[in-house]
Amino acid sequence: MLIPDGFPGQRMLVLPRPRVREFQNQPGTAGLIVTDCGYFPRADLHGRRRTQPVGQAVVMACVDGSGWCETEAGRFPVNQGQVVVLPPRQPHAYGADTNNPWTLWWFHAASREVEDFLTAAGMTTENPVRRPRDLYPVVSLISEVVSWMERDTTTTSLNAAAGAAWHALTLLASERVRGDEGGDVIEHATAYLRAHIADRVTVPELAAMASLSTSHFSALFKRHVGYPVLQYQTMLRMSRARELLDTTSATVAAIAAEVGYPDSFYFARQFKKVHGMTAREYRDQHKG
Repeated sequence: MLIPDGFPGQRMLVLPRPRVREFQNQPGTAGLIVTDCGYFPRADLHGRRRTQPVGQAVVMACVDGSGWCETEAGRFPVNQGQVVVLPPRQPHAYGADTNNPWTLWWFHAASREVEDFLTAAGMTTENPVRRPRDLYPVVSLISEVVSWMERDTTTTSLNAAAGAAWHALTLLASERVRGDEGGDVIEHATAYLRAHIADRVTVPELAAMASLSTSHFSALFKRHVGYPVLQYQTMLRMSRARELLDTTSATVAAIAAEVGYPDSFYFARQFKKVHGMTAREYRDQHKG
């Protein structure tokens, strides 16, 4: 038997659905709304089985104990330090472990933007469990969500809760999924590229450092980062070039060399391709 709530010491807020609809129809507030949130300590027998999908994403951070979740892709264990993200409009189930029930901070968030964001970030029914390197920032943000929702249901409070919820989702989007292949390898590779912006670093060299074939490494890199290796390297170099153009009086040729382009003409072509203007035109813009 699974029970949805009623645990000693729990905190739980459910926004009246008429207020949800009112908030979603207000100008400027349709991006995200937290509809439900709470804290369930040692939630023995806690769980839900939703065969009729709900319109909210469900986010649950397990700070102690363990449990499980199910989607159409299968059943997934959930351990201390992990976060479950269940997309909206999909049937799902979840529950606390019988012998070691979980303690959860959680919220439900609704909006079309949330659904699209989760899909783009890979937080899908196939990968519902995240494992943040540091759970504390995520839990702190969910705690902030709960505190704002406890305060009142004014637009100010709901906006503040929505901001904290968005922040939590963006942190989770930057983390690896449970059992994700090659996450540490790619983190090391991106850190190496950031530390060696001006150096000539090839894809085969990075793959060799990771003891992987070039093709396998390239595929992993694009899956984790979202861009091919050389395009990511160009992004890093152009970011540093913009910083130098904005904060120094160095010549374009000197900046080109500092960010890894000994051929200043090639740098000029790359800069214009990325920015739609020359480096000098960029420097002359009014910014800030």
